Amino acid sequence: MSKAPAVVREKSVESGGGAPISGKHGRATKGEIAAWAAYDIANATYGTVVATAVYNAYFVDVICGQTAAGKELGTSLLSVIIIPVSALVIVLTAPVLGTIVDATASKKRMLFFTTLLCIICTATLSMVQPGQVWPAVVALTLANIFFGTGEDLIASFLPELATQENMGKVSAIGWTAGYVGSLIALGLCHYYFSWAKAQGQVQTEYVPFSMLLCAVLFFLFSLPTFLFLKERATPQHDVAGQNYFAIAFKRLKHTLDHARHYRDLLNFLLTLFVYSCGSTAVIHLASVYAQQVLHFTSSESVMMILVVSVTASIGACLFGVLQDRIGAIKTLAITLSIWTVAIIIACLATEKLHLWIAANFVGIAMGATGSAGRALVAQFSPAGRSGEFLGLWGMAHKLATCVGAVTFGAVNFFTGNNYRVALFSCGVFFVAGLILLWRVDEKRGRLAAQVDADVPV
Repeated sequence: MSKAPAVVREKSVESGGGAPISGKHGRATKGEIAAWAAYDIANATYGTVVATAVYNAYFVDVICGQTAAGKELGTSLLSVIIIPVSALVIVLTAPVLGTIVDATASKKRMLFFTTLLCIICTATLSMVQPGQVWPAVVALTLANIFFGTGEDLIASFLPELATQENMGKVSAIGWTAGYVGSLIALGLCHYYFSWAKAQGQVQTEYVPFSMLLCAVLFFLFSLPTFLFLKERATPQHDVAGQNYFAIAFKRLKHTLDHARHYRDLLNFLLTLFVYSCGSTAVIHLASVYAQQVLHFTSSESVMMILVVSVTASIGACLFGVLQDRIGAIKTLAITLSIWTVAIIIACLATEKLHLWIAANFVGIAMGATGSAGRALVAQFSPAGRSGEFLGLWGMAHKLATCVGAVTFGAVNFFTGNNYRVALFSCGVFFVAGLILLWRVDEKRGRLAAQVDADVPV
């Protein structure tokens, strides 16, 4: 195995290189890292209120009708169309978008664009009335697309803000900040829902308003990111005016052609894809499971996700520090084991208390799994190609969102709406991911990121 050179060479487009990193801004300050983490606070308002705790269940129960057939339609649309289609769009656009933002040094501008569109789509959800199924499908799908693309873009800043030694800690700061955002958004929603019910309001009055609240919070908490986060990459002038689609797939082909060099990255992306099929399905359909199986109310679902956000922030913080000490692979092995235990408890739950216990196990593992996975891909990313490689991370995650949701929906359909069996299918993904995890060599993957792909490892 060759030794990593002291200085990483800048590579041309043909050899798979990305935009060089500018030294004009110097090392990232704590304030800039905080500004980067602020975006996780911002987009968590959407991820928890819209995609997890409130709107997905509202879409099934109210938008698609109060009848059993209507709810079945809503579950099918959510798990087979809305979540998978939005995920597939991100998968197909991620390579091109990652190449564009790397080559033009425009991660921040593109992040602003996707954030604005997600906020607009979220606000639009507040105007959709019961029975207006397809307007809700379109608005929710588009919102998911812009939200997910923003997740990939903000993640691509991580290699510029952290070193190999503190990558886990910095990633965990962002992930923990996200759960702070969840607490703020869900706390406000829970308080507002309680007040609205006391005033005699019904779901069709207070849930739409919560979408406006979510949009406002997303805007406010993202402001520090756009004001203080610096774009450290510089434009790659030798690709100016060229076809970015062609360049994107040329770079992707380069990575695949050098699969042996990047084998640990590719092995981990496969592993991440497998276990994320389970985690994304649980996250997106948790409130649906809680309401349909154990008859949680909207307020109880919000409260449960609120408590889970606390345990998730604790888990992300603790495991982020642990990751820098024992490595990402061992950290992920622990968290995937916790996920598996949580699924077993939830599948066997006969009382609401049982689901509460399972949910808190999920919380401990959820933040740590996401943070550790993002940090490991960042460590495996060559200098100047963070947009491209974190785009691959996004592709794996979003493709898993599609497959996980479809699997849940298909199992639920073919078992006659047996949500327990559908949830159990998620547990299979965690076990498979745990097995695949041991194929990844963390040290070798880091070294591959430090040397030219054309130099044999």
